[in-house]
Amino acid sequence: MGIISPKKLTTASKAFITLLLIIFSPILIIAVFLYLLWGAILYIVIWLTWQKQRVLFVYSDSPVWKDYIEREILPYIQDRTVILNWSERRNWKNSLAVLAFRYFGGYRNFNPIAIVFRPFHFVKTYRFFEAFKEFKHGNPKEVDQIKKELFDYIGI
Repeated sequence: MGIISPKKLTTASKAFITLLLIIFSPILIIAVFLYLLWGAILYIVIWLTWQKQRVLFVYSDSPVWKDYIEREILPYIQDRTVILNWSERRNWKNSLAVLAFRYFGGYRNFNPIAIVFRPFHFVKTYRFFEAFKEFKHGNPKEVDQIKKELFDYIGI
């Protein structure tokens, strides 16, 4: 079953769809506003409370990247980083770090990820997942490039 083309819609159908859009648009606008407000609140609370830690880093115990991350990334950023292990997520409590990860991390390619918070800037995310696919096949170039960009951005 395909999408109904606009030419096949009757006048009554068009009126019904228009009516539904009019009725539900305030709810959609409020939902978008609340979502953006929640993000702004997270930004402000993080800026005010994470004085030294401006990076949220999430990774897991995957054999593809665990050793590399613990050897090549974490030692250099751990003093300014809040670290979450995705493999231990069942034990996570609703902390600021978890709420920030759920909001800013997205639903795809979120592990491993570095999320950098700088006052009065939008967050900057560094998603390593796709790069580690290449890394697994012997090509560390993309992982090293993302790591370099992250380190340059946070001043390491």
